[in-house]
Amino acid sequence: MPLLPKIDHPTFKIKVPSTEKTHAFRPFLVKEEKILLMAKESNSTSDILSAIRQIVINCSVDEKFDIDKLALFDLEYVFLKLRSVSVDNVVKVAYRDNEDKKLYYFEVDLEKVEVKFPNKKVDNVVKISETSGIVLKYPPASIYGDKDFLENSKEHMFDLIVRCIDSVYVNEEVYEAKNIERKEIEDFLDSLDVKTFKNVQDFLMTTPKLHKDITYENSNGIKKKIVLKSLNDFFTWR
Repeated sequence: MPLLPKIDHPTFKIKVPSTEKTHAFRPFLVKEEKILLMAKESNSTSDILSAIRQIVINCSVDEKFDIDKLALFDLEYVFLKLRSVSVDNVVKVAYRDNEDKKLYYFEVDLEKVEVKFPNKKVDNVVKISETSGIVLKYPPASIYGDKDFLENSKEHMFDLIVRCIDSVYVNEEVYEAKNIERKEIEDFLDSLDVKTFKNVQDFLMTTPKLHKDITYENSNGIKKKIVLKSLNDFFTWR
């Protein structure tokens, strides 16, 4: 029989930006800090991103929470909020000004970080013809657990597009991407005309992102603005 008591931890709610559904989480524990520390020590970006995904999974206490149904920006947002309540809501970031070349330091309140959506609604359907088209989804959170994707630097955009195809329709027939072999999807994309493929790329360019503005004045008296929009902007992993 264990002699030491079991520690109870508080839970808190986080609203997922894309779905606006609220889920319950507990804070990071020492074991989650160890996961992130080991990933940092590996000096591998893919290990760090996989660790972030695993930490969010570990901290979820909601049976209805399915991380692989989230968009990537949802996962990053949830991780920031977890970090805020588990460690400290304030992080220090450094930025080198491209004009005076000096390094400036800022404190950022993670509680004030939001996800910025496009100003106008973006259609996720790209037409190929009057009777056919591609239905797209935002980059899924599952890619943080996909080493093949994270370590592929040569065809990163093409690889991302493959993972963002939700379905293809022709007349009344709908073909779900999850039921189609990857090679067939790749061949299908290769067969698109250049204009249609660019429309697919344009959709991905509108993906919502983390957003926090920092304004400052450099040593030349010029007012500047920095926009933080990815996890790498908030943390130094190495």
